[in-house]
Amino acid sequence: MYLVSWPTSDEREPTDHGPRGLSPRFGNVVIVLFFIVQALDGILTYIGVTTFGPSIEGNPILAFLIHAIGDAPALAGAKMTAAAFGIVLHLASVHRIVLALTAIYVGAAIIPWTQLLF
Repeated sequence: MYLVSWPTSDEREPTDHGPRGLSPRFGNVVIVLFFIVQALDGILTYIGVTTFGPSIEGNPILAFLIHAIGDAPALAGAKMTAAAFGIVLHLASVHRIVLALTAIYVGAAIIPWTQLLF
């Protein structure tokens, strides 16, 4: 006979927080922001590359891909890859990392492209 019993799933109090103590809403907002920033980066990079030429791209891997397969396919592939990795991080419930990556993209890509283009 046991003195303490573990609660069954029906007896546990429902919680709306994930394994990291963050609400699902926080994670959903963060991943949507990440997608928006990725899309903006792709659009601004496309405008920059078509305006100033492929040599304006600072990422050497992306610059190589632009030369190899063209600007639109390279940028679409890069942004889809970034989005896929963002989804993996979202599913792993590491939303603070996704938020940090979003902030890094804003500071390292969106702001510089915006200043250069506008």
